[in-house]
Amino acid sequence: MASRMLKFTSINPTMPEKRAAEARRSDFQEIYGDYAQTVAEDQAARCSQCGVPFCQQGCPLSNNIPDWLKLAAEDRMEEAYQVSSATNNMPEICGRICPQDRLCEGICTVEQSGHGTVTIGAMERYITDNAWEQGYVTPIKPPREREQSAGIIGAGPGGLAAAEQLRRKGYQVTVYDRYDRGGGLLVYGIPGFKLEKHIVERRIKRLEESGVRFEFNASIGETHKLSDLRDEHDTLLIATGVYKARDLMVPGAGCEGVHKALDFLTTSNRKGLGDDVPEFENGTLDAKSRKVVVIGGGDTAMDCVRTAIRQGATSVSCLYRRDRANMPGSQREVANAEEEGVVFEWLASPEALIDDEGGKLKAVRAARMKLGAPDPSGRQSPEKTGETFDIEADMVIKALGFDPEDLPQLFNEPALTVNRWGAIKVDFATLETSLPGVFAAGDIVRGASLVVWAIKDGRDAAESMHKRMKQMARTASAAPVAAE
Repeated sequence: MASRMLKFTSINPTMPEKRAAEARRSDFQEIYGDYAQTVAEDQAARCSQCGVPFCQQGCPLSNNIPDWLKLAAEDRMEEAYQVSSATNNMPEICGRICPQDRLCEGICTVEQSGHGTVTIGAMERYITDNAWEQGYVTPIKPPREREQSAGIIGAGPGGLAAAEQLRRKGYQVTVYDRYDRGGGLLVYGIPGFKLEKHIVERRIKRLEESGVRFEFNASIGETHKLSDLRDEHDTLLIATGVYKARDLMVPGAGCEGVHKALDFLTTSNRKGLGDDVPEFENGTLDAKSRKVVVIGGGDTAMDCVRTAIRQGATSVSCLYRRDRANMPGSQREVANAEEEGVVFEWLASPEALIDDEGGKLKAVRAARMKLGAPDPSGRQSPEKTGETFDIEADMVIKALGFDPEDLPQLFNEPALTVNRWGAIKVDFATLETSLPGVFAAGDIVRGASLVVWAIKDGRDAAESMHKRMKQMARTASAAPVAAE
């Protein structure tokens, strides 16, 4: 068969069809359609099959991107799925929510050559969605069952990835989560227009069909003791993520109408899932007919502004203290938000929240900024120009990032050590914590980060847990049997 690859000079990059902004801003369905098979094959064929694949180096999971693109271009879709899923436990989710412009696509050789990036994320999504449709994705059947068990605290992407890896090796796995559903921020934090919830639900169902046990509404330190879980399981993984919102330290920050980003997003997602949500029903966390200002420039801020648009806000503005080129969020998400009617105030930082005599928010006073000398990270530091301006607002959403909760206190386990930022300390070679046999992975170790990094950490932790339990089994089998 003649090679179908290296077509980047004759085939232009094409994303799946995107729904018109006017249509999509009124619902929470995903904004991108699906590739037709012939289009998908053509887009995969644009890959240059680099001898040194920079896209793979730009991926935290080191996905074998050129390999599964070549297989897809040759219509070997089941093989493409097998290669893609060998390194990633949820490729269709990463294909939807990874900031590919900052990772694999941003470093793509074809992109650097000026021909436009290979649409890696869209192809990753297409390959696995097709695999689900064709029945290639099946429950895990370990080659043999092991008696040893592993407990996982947290049903987010890191915990789910670890659960799958351990179950593949035949371990008995139980996942504990404080919420009433699995998925963590995939379900409660990320809006449906980026990731429809049935995509996550089918992953949970597959794990259940594979023999993974889930215990929901399980709060460690309340309904379950960490010490009991350590006794019950041979190894334990903490993959709770980080949920403590950073606060807004300006005058008026406590006035009525100021909310945390995660509260706003969780309320919206629960409403979409059909839950009874009093905070939405009474209007507290519903942006309908409100003048909304979101403060922050990351992906969470983008989720908030686009959710407010869909809830029917009168106006939606986003304040960010640096310029567009220096914002941490995905540029693709910014473009989508602008199309949907969000107004961005670049180089603007909140100075005060202004309320009326009754304590209700009525405006945000912001300072105009300029970029000065680089800070220790190399980014230019924002500096005030002396100019201020007001934006009318009756709802402010704080999207300033997240810090770890105080897990030693929550878990009633003071021997669990954390660093000065509150993240769990681990041996980075094994991800083992200060508690023997207890491991940690994802945001609770590295700080708020990307889903793809949580998956990577979950896989690495599972491998360390496997090594620990294998060694325990060897030690037990070598122990002398006491004479009767």
